[in-house]
Amino acid sequence: MSNPLDQVAAHVVRTRTEDLPEAVVDRVKTFLLDTFGVGIAGSSGAGVADLIAVARGWGSDPEASVLGSGDRMCAQSAAVVNAYQIHCLEFDCVHEGAVLHPMATILGAVMAWSERQTGRSAPVTGRDLIAALAVGVDVSTMLGIVTDAELRFFRPATAGGFGAVAAIGRLAGFDETRLKDALGAQYSQTSGTLQPHVEGSPMLGMQVGFNARAAIVSCDLAAAGFRGPHDILTGQYGYFRLFEQDNQNIDAFLPSLGRDWQMLHMSHKPFPSGRLTHGAIDGLGQLMARHEFVPDDIVSIIARVPPLNHRLVGRPLIDAPEPNYAKLCLAFVAGVFLARGGVDVPDFLGQDNLQDPAVHRYARLVQVEKDDNPDLNALDPQQIIVTLKDGQTHVCDLPHVYGHPDNPLSAEENVAKFRRCAGYAARPLPAPAQDALIAAIADLEKVDDIARLMRLSTGEVT
Repeated sequence: MSNPLDQVAAHVVRTRTEDLPEAVVDRVKTFLLDTFGVGIAGSSGAGVADLIAVARGWGSDPEASVLGSGDRMCAQSAAVVNAYQIHCLEFDCVHEGAVLHPMATILGAVMAWSERQTGRSAPVTGRDLIAALAVGVDVSTMLGIVTDAELRFFRPATAGGFGAVAAIGRLAGFDETRLKDALGAQYSQTSGTLQPHVEGSPMLGMQVGFNARAAIVSCDLAAAGFRGPHDILTGQYGYFRLFEQDNQNIDAFLPSLGRDWQMLHMSHKPFPSGRLTHGAIDGLGQLMARHEFVPDDIVSIIARVPPLNHRLVGRPLIDAPEPNYAKLCLAFVAGVFLARGGVDVPDFLGQDNLQDPAVHRYARLVQVEKDDNPDLNALDPQQIIVTLKDGQTHVCDLPHVYGHPDNPLSAEENVAKFRRCAGYAARPLPAPAQDALIAAIADLEKVDDIARLMRLSTGEVT
């Protein structure tokens, strides 16, 4: 019986930037800018200052830097902090078919590893980064795409770590055997439970950081000659058996590697809340614009959603939610939209916002109902039903929610989101630095050392 990891490793090792279709390169740049933006904004996230103080104690070598602030620490610590910052606002891009935010883990690890390479070897170029991100997203999303099992673990952490190893291994020039050793070492460290999601704990984003750090450790071990287990996907105690209930069709997926690039199937998150809450915002916005009613005209709202959405964001409204709980509560997010006309980063900061009576009054109008979708990993279609005080009922059917590849943000909207995020940083990024980072990523092939992107994220433009 063949080992699917052989084909995965071959795909990673053999892919070159020149092999990538222009559309894939364009999407790499799009989501690289998006990820830098949300990571910079994440510097104002819950507990970041405390995390940086703790992470500095994990290693004294100033090998890598933190997005936005430029704090220096060892590469493993920087990977944890940056991955956490990217995910902590619930604003980072998502692959809906895999139910996975791949870029947080991948970029958190890759940038820290790449900065550490300065002085050790030739710097990582922007051209190299393009191929690394493309294969990293392929590997991590594959683990979610090929299963229809009910989600039980937090895939941005568990599957995301494999994508980070693939990306670093590609940059490090690993051969196929060494890459499989590194992936085996990653599997030996893989972690990520959904319990923090249920409780709204910031440890959810920390799990992304833990697996980003593990990716650097895994690649260091492989580079030193440590042999990792290779039959880690379909083996007796492999990933699919333990994490996905042995429910997978990876053999059917493998021929698509190098042909159907998963970067093309990535979705933006236009709002800083759980992706599964975005249908309520999208649907309510469409209905209010189409039928010209205002929030105080509403008597009830039904969000009819797939089983996954119902399970993860159909949670009860509580009086004093923590930020992470509120962002993952569909009713609360809908209440924010109705009370304020939009949903953005400041809406989840501070008790005044989280306990706003207007938000809670509108949120109590929302009922989340489970539809009969047989796909336990589906995020759509969704249906938003609004009943008004005059007895009228309006329905919005959402085959794909705003931000999906079939309902995407425009290039201009992507840049606007980046600029908005830059302004939400603990130390807002000045306009000249924003311009320089946007220009550098747009012309990524000409960046001779991607460590420059980290410097630009702190406001350094010289």
